[in-house]
Amino acid sequence: MLIHPDVMGVGALAEKIRKIENWPQKGILFHDITPVLQSAEYFRLLVDLLVYRYMGQKINVVAGLDARGFIIGAALAYQLNVGFVPIRKKGKLPFDTVEQSYALEYGEATVEIHTDAISSGSRVLLVDDLVATGGTMLAGVELIRKLGGEVVEAAAILEFTDLPGGSKIRQSGVPLFSLCQNEGCM
Repeated sequence: MLIHPDVMGVGALAEKIRKIENWPQKGILFHDITPVLQSAEYFRLLVDLLVYRYMGQKINVVAGLDARGFIIGAALAYQLNVGFVPIRKKGKLPFDTVEQSYALEYGEATVEIHTDAISSGSRVLLVDDLVATGGTMLAGVELIRKLGGEVVEAAAILEFTDLPGGSKIRQSGVPLFSLCQNEGCM
């Protein structure tokens, strides 16, 4: 596993990620961050690592992708003293929304954001737990752009280097920061 060279403590954080074979379907190796979240020490380390990266970057709002991006993003937004915006699965938001469909490694999905969630010109940090095919993250980027926001950077704990997601995000003009990188099969 490649650990981001500028970040201390990430190796131990990466070791806390549990790997579950054949979930949610056969052939998928699921990387479960709940052990990180369950540990006060490692959850704080995760949030602190991201706070230190973004605290001087003039971010107006943090957007988190359903569902683990909510946990990380909300804690990060609180520490950065900015608002938090959820990007949810279709049908979960009660107000007017815009939506974006995408393909993921084992199916298709649609995400939505409230039409008033991001002001035109807002500088947005987009957060999720991992990047695999990049579909969810790119859908989030498109939603933010539809509302006139600028995605300053996309951030994740883990990026699978054997899948095209990271490259697709970067090719879309959005910088991607990931604390750890590895092949999804590891």
